[in-house]
Amino acid sequence: MGIEVKRIVVGSLEVNCYLLIDEKTKEAIVIDPGDEPDRVLGHILGGSGDAGITLKSIVCTHTHFDHIGAVPEVKEATMAELIFHTAEVSIYESSRDMAAFWGFRIDHLPRPDRLVSEGDTIKMGEHSLEVMHTPGHTPGSISLYIKGVLISGDTLFAGSVGRTDLPGGSLKDLQISFRRLMKLPPDTQVLPGHGPYTTIADELKYNFFKDQL
Repeated sequence: MGIEVKRIVVGSLEVNCYLLIDEKTKEAIVIDPGDEPDRVLGHILGGSGDAGITLKSIVCTHTHFDHIGAVPEVKEATMAELIFHTAEVSIYESSRDMAAFWGFRIDHLPRPDRLVSEGDTIKMGEHSLEVMHTPGHTPGSISLYIKGVLISGDTLFAGSVGRTDLPGGSLKDLQISFRRLMKLPPDTQVLPGHGPYTTIADELKYNFFKDQL
């Protein structure tokens, strides 16, 4: 594929932060840097043997506090472009209050540099990730698709789906998003926002949510 994928599990809520690196150009994007900025930056800036990486973008599949907690530090250190969906702005703006309610702290949040929508692409070296708008967990939840790999955020997990009982959640929207993802090729590898990797084929067989449609 020409892309190296690193998973960095961060924070007490064990968010899967992904670092995608174009193996030829060494351009990279980081997805959902939710906590532990020093660890995330260690991978980006060379502390873990990744010297030479240029971080182009910070992409948030959605903007709940556990997925954006390290955004301020990563952006300040790298000046990378901050990207999330246009329908996610209100969730982002309330995320500090939500973090405080759950006993976490986010001191400040940078403004987004780019708001994306369905069908947009996010470039990384010689590769492009397709933005799929997959609402339900939040209004602006996105999944990212590239060459048989889906980064699904909190829309789709191994055997499960994201919750819809938080502000902006919608069971109806999640059902539509789930059906859409199940139409991807069965051998598509799914990299979720929490928990282990899976495939579309396994989710067609084992995901409990298919019986809720």
